[in-house]
Amino acid sequence: MTAAFDEMREAGSVRPAYATLANWLAHVPREVLDYRRREAEFIFRRIGITFAVYGDAAAQERLIPFDIIPRILTAAEWKRLAKGLEQRINALNAFLRDIYGPREILRAGIVPEDLIYRNPVFRPEMNGEPVPHGVYVAIAGIDVVRIDPDNFYVLEDNTRIPSGVSYMLENREIMLRLFPELFIDHPVAPVDNYTDDLLATLKSLAPNSAPGDPAVVLLTPGIHNSAYFEHSFLADKLGVELVEGRDLFVKGSVVFMRTTEGPKRVDVIYRRVDDDFIDPLFFRPDSVLGVPGLMAAYHAGHITLANAVGTGIADDKAVYSYMPAIVKFYLGEEPLLKNVPTWCCRDPDDLRYVMEHLDELVVKEVHGSGGYGMLIGPKSDKKTIAAFREKIRCNPANFIAQTTLALSTCPTFVDEGIAPRHVDLRPFVLAGRDRVRIVPGGLTRVALKEGSLVVNSSQGGGTKDTWVLDR
Repeated sequence: MTAAFDEMREAGSVRPAYATLANWLAHVPREVLDYRRREAEFIFRRIGITFAVYGDAAAQERLIPFDIIPRILTAAEWKRLAKGLEQRINALNAFLRDIYGPREILRAGIVPEDLIYRNPVFRPEMNGEPVPHGVYVAIAGIDVVRIDPDNFYVLEDNTRIPSGVSYMLENREIMLRLFPELFIDHPVAPVDNYTDDLLATLKSLAPNSAPGDPAVVLLTPGIHNSAYFEHSFLADKLGVELVEGRDLFVKGSVVFMRTTEGPKRVDVIYRRVDDDFIDPLFFRPDSVLGVPGLMAAYHAGHITLANAVGTGIADDKAVYSYMPAIVKFYLGEEPLLKNVPTWCCRDPDDLRYVMEHLDELVVKEVHGSGGYGMLIGPKSDKKTIAAFREKIRCNPANFIAQTTLALSTCPTFVDEGIAPRHVDLRPFVLAGRDRVRIVPGGLTRVALKEGSLVVNSSQGGGTKDTWVLDR
């Protein structure tokens, strides 16, 4: 694996975007940074920003570690990235419209039919069923990584229920509170308009039968969900009701919310409930999280679900490997953001290569998340590799493999002082009826352990504020 690209220093010199910050870091006492870090942790605890770790009885509620040194991108870097993100979400929506419609890409032989039809997240119930304004993915979190000064690579597409935006917003609030002097010296683009953009996007996707000012709600599985803080945070910032399935009912193929003033019509549901649980009359009959009859209202065109049912097929990691071809097929353009080189173990030739190079590759489950169920070959011992080899052999279609990238590093305040740590970035992309909105920034996740490439919070990673300079 080649040496990682240092986003602050290049060829021994500080890159221009980091010049002011580097000078500040050179003069600020370590005890000041340590005090500010503890102050940030206190604030996070006080306002209750935690996440649950399923299966970890000893630590069910944790803080995501927050690093107080920001990541900085120039306006030019962001402009290139944003163009690629807009292209990506347009291609994803075109793919989903086609997969649940005419299926031209399957007939053209570009994506294998069995990859779609045998996929557990493909929803045949959506076949031929239009969604309001043809937008399946209204909210996407596109994970990107950087390995050189000029290119971002897409690591994966999160199109079902992408999370983390509350941390992006709260990280900025914390930095403004703790380091106001840095914002005087840096022309940082704001991110606090994200919720305005999100609400505008959701309202733009309301069904045509909705009244002049569509009613939006946020549907949560409840307080025991790992992302419940984010659900309540966003509902408050959006100024919409936070509801559970029991708060809604369907009558005459229209969705209503129970209120103290009587039933109130609902036009758009920003859902944080998985497909399987959203309607017990349509999917899992044992679900107590959804709304009976919701899918009937959906198919009748009287409610918008964001994101649409069935979007999971677009963030399947095996489908991801076909995204360069998907972009070309629907948009007639070369992808502006490259994929990480990927091998699908369902393909015999790819499987053979993966089995011969396991010690060099990162192997992931196609429906895995949170850093679970993966192998980082160069960091694993022979026993671990042998065990993973057997898992792949038993079910090759469940795995993909990717080149082990030297993820870029950013300066990070750790116990040893300021040191480079590997990072990725999750920008949040909003697709409305007639436009795409992208707030300048996103959630930078950082691997706090030296040498680690795993940035997921469930695996000990932390987050940073992401600064996009206006000029």
